Amino acid sequence: MSAASILIVEDEEQLQRMLRSALTQAGYMVVTAKSGLEALEQLVRNEFGVVLLDLGLPDMDGKEVIAQARSISRAPFLVVSARGSEREKIAALDLGANDYVAKPFDMGELMARIRVALRIPQPASASKAAAGGLHVDVAVRRATVDGASVRLSRKETELLALLMDARGEVVTHDAIIEAIWGRGTEADFMNVRVLAWQVRRKIEPDAAAPRFLIAEAGLGYRLSLD
Repeated sequence: MSAASILIVEDEEQLQRMLRSALTQAGYMVVTAKSGLEALEQLVRNEFGVVLLDLGLPDMDGKEVIAQARSISRAPFLVVSARGSEREKIAALDLGANDYVAKPFDMGELMARIRVALRIPQPASASKAAAGGLHVDVAVRRATVDGASVRLSRKETELLALLMDARGEVVTHDAIIEAIWGRGTEADFMNVRVLAWQVRRKIEPDAAAPRFLIAEAGLGYRLSLD
């Protein structure tokens, strides 16, 4: 299957049909599963660009699907669940989910998050990227600087992955906004600036005098590869 194929793991038939129809119309190849076991069987047989996963499955908790799937699949997991508690969200993300959308959701937002997930480098091609003393493990969303490891949020990982891919070239503010927040978003330069500051606080020995994440005034950001 192509990188634009999506596995929908959802036992509610009406929602499954709605998602399948919307994603097919958007040009994606869609496969569906109604249980955790069926999802794992699909992941063994096929490669998917994204997995949309409900946590309330009839045979097992969706978090268990994530835990088992991480040994057989490189696909990013986007949880779509009625469980909106912060505790459930953190548990799913800690197990390896890439994103979390609470039901009911806006289809436009879900599509934007799918597009972002499809752009994140996966472990097969770039499980770890490096610049100087900085190492970023995209798969588990962690950065290591001079032996010290820190956890990254989804957006922080996406920003660093985007800048790693640019290989030292400047990535404009507009390009960052589109890649991380999606087209048509209300995010602006200040959102990018805040995100960059959050990343600097985690990866820079001195956030006020950045060694890795460099701002180019009026243009955007780049990673120093020296």
